[in-house]
Amino acid sequence: MIDRKTSFETRAIHADKQRTKPSAGDPVIYPRVNSTVFRMSAGNDDDIIYTRHDNPNRRQLEAVLSSLEGGVACAAFSSGMAASTAIVQSLLPGDHVLIPENLYHGTRKLMQTIMKPWGLKSETVDMTRPELLEKAVRPETRLVWVETPSNPLLQITDIAEVAAICKRQNLLLVVDNTWPSPVNQQPLLLGADLVMHSTSKYIGGHSDLLGGAVIAKSENEFFDKIRDIQRSAGAVPSPDDCWLMLRSIRTLPYRMKGHNEHAGVIAEYLEQRSSVEKVYYPGLKGHPGHAVAKKQMCASGGMISFLVKGDRDAAARVVQGSSLIAPVTSLGGVESTWEHRIRSEGPDTATPANLIRLSVGLEHPDDLIADIELAFQQL
Repeated sequence: MIDRKTSFETRAIHADKQRTKPSAGDPVIYPRVNSTVFRMSAGNDDDIIYTRHDNPNRRQLEAVLSSLEGGVACAAFSSGMAASTAIVQSLLPGDHVLIPENLYHGTRKLMQTIMKPWGLKSETVDMTRPELLEKAVRPETRLVWVETPSNPLLQITDIAEVAAICKRQNLLLVVDNTWPSPVNQQPLLLGADLVMHSTSKYIGGHSDLLGGAVIAKSENEFFDKIRDIQRSAGAVPSPDDCWLMLRSIRTLPYRMKGHNEHAGVIAEYLEQRSSVEKVYYPGLKGHPGHAVAKKQMCASGGMISFLVKGDRDAAARVVQGSSLIAPVTSLGGVESTWEHRIRSEGPDTATPANLIRLSVGLEHPDDLIADIELAFQQL
């Protein structure tokens, strides 16, 4: 594979290529390999024999994601939730997990509801205060789950400080790095053991791919369990999805530069808008996690949440009042989208009823501001 000392932008384009001397007529882009079966040798355990177990396109995708995150191994999945599920299924009944108070509602449901009959115990902690994390550790605690910036309140957790606690307590640290992407934040270099991605978001980047991944700092017994679940349970991406994901990754560094730049402009605009009660964006100096974010992130990302001045119905009207920004529940695409977030999280959520979550795309910021102004006319 290409040397990891090579720049991020170059690895995003070339890390899927092998160290072989090219010949005339070789394809520059490796083709899709849609065969489900492969010829077997006399006994090489590393052979690809069945596409659920392994596939050339999946190997390439995993190699690239490992390179970009600074890991040594990766398991690609058919969705971000499949990746998260494989991590917690690698624990044992009775194990205890510490999770943030504010995090993606699907992860919360996985920990507190779906895995509960399996014997998993979970507890929420204010991860913005690492001293509370250390106090919450029990003898049966096995894993700490961090999401920073968090979804949807963009709370910031000091990854290096949490990693130090986990090391002292002999705990595994998992960081959901979906929102920053490896362009803006690299948790493995800050001490995390595993990084999880919903690759459907910024890594896919075009709102047309579903995928997930787990990247490991080291290949150990725990990651071997994740890999075994991937291959045996079968929640794997198709060769086509892997091929398209690789195509998207080639532009990831430059797409993220646009998301970062545009979100900064929009966040500053929203902060000055009289119709807005509060803006959640770590790039703003008034954000309580600004200093930590600046320390561990290269840029603040493309996600903003804000509270409109008004009630639940007012926020709903704003989201439906735009012509350019689409009202959808996902994020990370080249097009801007936003959502009245409480609708997706259900009645038990702590998300404010007047919160709008905005994924800032690659349209010109002036056009986005004009569209937001149009939507604010609904207040």
